[in-house]
Amino acid sequence: MLEKTFYMACLDLTGRPCLVVGAGPVGLEKVEGLLAAGASVTVVALDAVEDVRTLAAEGAITLELRQFEPADLQLAFLAVAATSDTDLNVKIYRAAEARHMLVNVVDVPPLCNFILPAIVRTGPIAIAISTSGASPALAKRLKREIAEQFGAPHARLAELLNGIRGWAKDTFATYEERKIFFEDLVNGAPDPIALLRAGDEAAVVALIGARQADASRLPD
Repeated sequence: MLEKTFYMACLDLTGRPCLVVGAGPVGLEKVEGLLAAGASVTVVALDAVEDVRTLAAEGAITLELRQFEPADLQLAFLAVAATSDTDLNVKIYRAAEARHMLVNVVDVPPLCNFILPAIVRTGPIAIAISTSGASPALAKRLKREIAEQFGAPHARLAELLNGIRGWAKDTFATYEERKIFFEDLVNGAPDPIALLRAGDEAAVVALIGARQADASRLPD
């Protein structure tokens, strides 16, 4: 896996059917990640931990307590195998590959055509950390360290900047002009992140307004 160069992408799973095989603690973790992305999750397993059963009872997922069958993949957009049964994991991988669909066998990189990075998520910001399957433990450490460095101020700035994207499209004729405006705002002085860390959101709102006013005064 270390010799592979992965194409990093963010999938829109909203409403898409996703299959998780296995309902132990690892399966639960994968289910929660899929639900956080708005996926429609079906879990197939012989048994399930209490938290998975609770999600099913609440209607958050569909839980089927039975053996996996290749037909379970028929309508799924992607599949995650979270079992400790090697033969079953291989069966799931081969069946998914035959359908040219996305499949991940947890902690078995050779049986994956996509990998699941560690995610630091705060508001609209998501930072993915991958070691290409080499060391999940290192990925977790990186996740912890990144979470300590980046957090709520960055998320709030993203929200504030998103609020003026429509204005920027109406004001600037080209992508390059919009790019320069936003980069100057994010990287300039005063530093909006430092202001938000200090709890002075009003100053950031005023800063954005001032930059908008300056841009509006520029000649066409």
